Amino acid sequence: MLLKLYDKNNNPNDIVEIIRILENGGLIIYPTDTKYAIGCHGLKERAIERICKIKNIDPKKNNLSIICYDLSNISEYAKVDNGTFKLMKRNLPGPFTFILTTGSRLPKIFRNRKEVGIRVPDNNIIREICRQLDAPIMTTTLPYNEKEDIEYSTTPELIEEKFGNEVDLVIDGGIGGVEPSTIVDCTDGKTEIIRQGKGWLDEG
Repeated sequence: MLLKLYDKNNNPNDIVEIIRILENGGLIIYPTDTKYAIGCHGLKERAIERICKIKNIDPKKNNLSIICYDLSNISEYAKVDNGTFKLMKRNLPGPFTFILTTGSRLPKIFRNRKEVGIRVPDNNIIREICRQLDAPIMTTTLPYNEKEDIEYSTTPELIEEKFGNEVDLVIDGGIGGVEPSTIVDCTDGKTEIIRQGKGWLDEG
């Protein structure tokens, strides 16, 4: 199913339906400030396992990431010191993934690697969904085969054509981007850019 949403003034019933899908363990595809991504309720382990299967991710070998609405309850999901919190506050919302030590509230599947990626995308659609869900959204970019046309990861209609049978809903938020987020490792009290993507880090 394909659902068109906008930056603001969306039908409240549409958001309610998306929340229902997520709370029931469903999967959605949505726009971010970088690429289109696939996600689920970040506290529902079975849904997370479904995404790992689609992406061929081994959570014991690959870090998993979550989207938060803002940083107000970040300490529930990750361990963050004052310096890192200030760094994140300067750069978020934005196209960054901050790698932090996993907090105790996330499911066991996150704690396998003891690290979690934190995203607060500069995209009102997914942030509003996250706010109303009142929980993090586990997130990962769409699987992409380099032999395919790039439009299959940027154009909502083609994304729905390819992945519609594997997810419960595809959100059309316009044409998506092709650049990934910048990944910043903030574990062990250090700050290290381990992938330069769309975002340029303001270290103050």
